[in-house]
Amino acid sequence: MKYNWKNTAKNIGLFCTLFTTYFTSFNTSAKAAETVVLRYGQWEESISVTDLQSIAETGQVPQKYQVYTNKFPEKKRQDFLEVLRKEIPVNPLTLSRLLYTSVGSTILQDFARLTSRKDAAGMQALRSGLVLGVKSKEGQEKLSIISFIQNYPSDRLVINLKEAPQVFRILNLSYQQTNQFMQAINSRLAAKPSTQKFPFDPSAAGNGKVKVINLPKLNDEQRQRLVPVDIYWSDSVTPAKPVVILSHGFSSNRKDMHYIAEHLASHGFVVAAVEHIGSNEKYKIDLTDLTKSKLTDMKPQEFLERPQDISFVLDELEKLNQTDKHQLQGKLKTDNAMVIGHSFGGGTALSIAGAELQVDSLKERCPQVLRATVSAGEGLQCVAKDLPENRYQLHDSRIKQAIALNPTSSIMFGETGLEKVQVPTLILASSADKTTPALAEQIIGFNKIPSPKWLIGIVGATHSSIKDPISTAQREEKKGVEVVGEQAADIRKYMKAITLAFASQMTSEANEYKIFLTPEYAQYASKQAFPIRLATEIPADILKEINNAVSNNQQ
Repeated sequence: MKYNWKNTAKNIGLFCTLFTTYFTSFNTSAKAAETVVLRYGQWEESISVTDLQSIAETGQVPQKYQVYTNKFPEKKRQDFLEVLRKEIPVNPLTLSRLLYTSVGSTILQDFARLTSRKDAAGMQALRSGLVLGVKSKEGQEKLSIISFIQNYPSDRLVINLKEAPQVFRILNLSYQQTNQFMQAINSRLAAKPSTQKFPFDPSAAGNGKVKVINLPKLNDEQRQRLVPVDIYWSDSVTPAKPVVILSHGFSSNRKDMHYIAEHLASHGFVVAAVEHIGSNEKYKIDLTDLTKSKLTDMKPQEFLERPQDISFVLDELEKLNQTDKHQLQGKLKTDNAMVIGHSFGGGTALSIAGAELQVDSLKERCPQVLRATVSAGEGLQCVAKDLPENRYQLHDSRIKQAIALNPTSSIMFGETGLEKVQVPTLILASSADKTTPALAEQIIGFNKIPSPKWLIGIVGATHSSIKDPISTAQREEKKGVEVVGEQAADIRKYMKAITLAFASQMTSEANEYKIFLTPEYAQYASKQAFPIRLATEIPADILKEINNAVSNNQQ
């Protein structure tokens, strides 16, 4: 059977890179692997670990395997040899700790698809082989693919190469680089432990009794579009505080940030949670075949409709503000609004805050993106490439501040679109986010946004960690891939604090809340499972690391 040795070498190279970057395991005694089976569809070839090590050391392929290797150019054989010889310096303790976090567990679940064992014992075997594979050499602890195989606790290791493309599509390169980046900057963006006392707890509920006005059939007649809205308010509401608009992500609904809406309303803010009917939970994205021209049934026009939904809701709130005897009459200041968006809603928040949608950039980049390993966030942004115009400016001047939580931003705004954001902006990035990977979607773009701005990184958080348990309880996020529900309680507590502190910058209480927008408070609010880091600028040396990561991604 004809077999593509080039793909074999490439996938084993990726395999090596992946586990040396991420994994460790624990100390256990078991019989090590003696045979490696490379499997690709119906093609399968066994090779002894001894022979594999001999190939690595001597560069000579035993005659019994030459029937395969002789079919390929010398350069390809040398590439494979380089993979076998590669040794990566690692700290086994650091990697072991990572492996037992939610980040490591998620990676193990995906990585196990490359082996024939997907049970708990298989997971343990991966951990064991990796930690025991770290060897002291030349005064350093190093890990190689050979040392991993030699310590894999089974006499036979099968690698399903055909599974590799889909696994690496999920564990895309941006996700890998994000974790490397977050680990690199973790201590440098961290504030030193502080004995500073904070005047009060901004995550505590306010004194207002929260009420909700449900408008499920609110209709924009001009656009022939329903815009369902839930309006949260309380008896402590005051027009001195801005109106807050919530924009949910793709395939979600207006309940996603329910707890944030209630928290802000208890402190006197009016909060409108908008549902975007053209990209709500009725829609799904299909990344199983990136050659498809249609990733989702969502229309490209949705990139324009979403900001218009927010503008329409502000118009409707102003009507309520002027309606006699309405419970919100005279209580709304709609020309002084803030938007909070998550995921695709984060991209929406940036758009209405002034970022320019650059379709011409999407048309240029998406053919390449859809041929490569991409995140769901990148694939979603490529839907906009079919919009008719090259550039769109969707800014609404009534929006005076923006919070973008895990936003999509890597390609929809091109090279310069984010430079046109016109308001103070807070960006949240989660280190274990595979849907909108932090490095590609938030950190690189953050540097382009004009100041004042804030970047928050939560190590160990996933894409859906900020969502309300009401929203995630019956959905896929609860099945182990995402850190949600009770696991994410500390993350949601910080979200309450930071959204209130940021919204309060538009009020007379700005100075009282400013202390909570600091690295010191982020450190104070951190938990062992979820360290939190805050910065207002990215240091020059870190920017260099970012640029290097981007360059590597493009190679």
